Amino acid sequence: MPEEKDINLKIIPPAKYLPMAVLSVAALLVVFLAAASYTKILEGRYAGQSSQYKNTISVSGEGKVFAKPDIGQVSLSVISDALTVAAAQKDNTDKMNKITKAIKDLGVKEEDLKTTNYSVSPRYQYSAGKSIIIGYEVTQTLEVKIRDLAKVGDILDKATGVGANQVGSLSFTFDDPEKLNSEARQKAIDNAKTKARDLAKSLGVSLGKVVSFSESTGGMPVPMYSSAKEALGMGGGAIPDIQTGQNEIDISVSISY
Repeated sequence: MPEEKDINLKIIPPAKYLPMAVLSVAALLVVFLAAASYTKILEGRYAGQSSQYKNTISVSGEGKVFAKPDIGQVSLSVISDALTVAAAQKDNTDKMNKITKAIKDLGVKEEDLKTTNYSVSPRYQYSAGKSIIIGYEVTQTLEVKIRDLAKVGDILDKATGVGANQVGSLSFTFDDPEKLNSEARQKAIDNAKTKARDLAKSLGVSLGKVVSFSESTGGMPVPMYSSAKEALGMGGGAIPDIQTGQNEIDISVSISY
């Protein structure tokens, strides 16, 4: 019986498969390195943003500026009732034309006048479960910007004298408020910076760069009249003594370091 021999077989891959194996390993290595690099890029992208800061100092500041308004704004309305639309429109137009002329004669310019509402609606009478049209109502509203505040009372008096039967939203503001807003904002920022420096000193730390900032604005309410009677006084006929007072510009800021 012939002697048995141990035979070791080695399977050697064809040479044509070797380059593909090398390429696969190289591709995996490239993907790994790209992922690592992308992580570093993201870390760099968020550097300096508050979401990445674990230790921050956040403070708030407030700045106020008081100033006398230089612009008055008021809405003058004419409400006309008649049996027909045409009659109501004619009455309304005639009165509004008189109002416009009267306030222009007092120095109000064309560009400071703007019609903000013109509406026509039926008037109903309800009887025995039925509604019957008994006429029509026409309403027209003129918004007036008054630059000479000394004439506010005269303008209201003349307007109501020639047909305005509703005076609304009398308010006083600024023609260019941005300068005052900027002043109040700077005061608020300075106030916040002082707080931040004092707080950092007390904590024994140094302030870094600003990582977030937010701002909110506010102000004092302004007077408003809802009808001609209120504007001229309950007795009527007297020129109203309008006091503009002062407006408050209030800006608050929040800063994080």
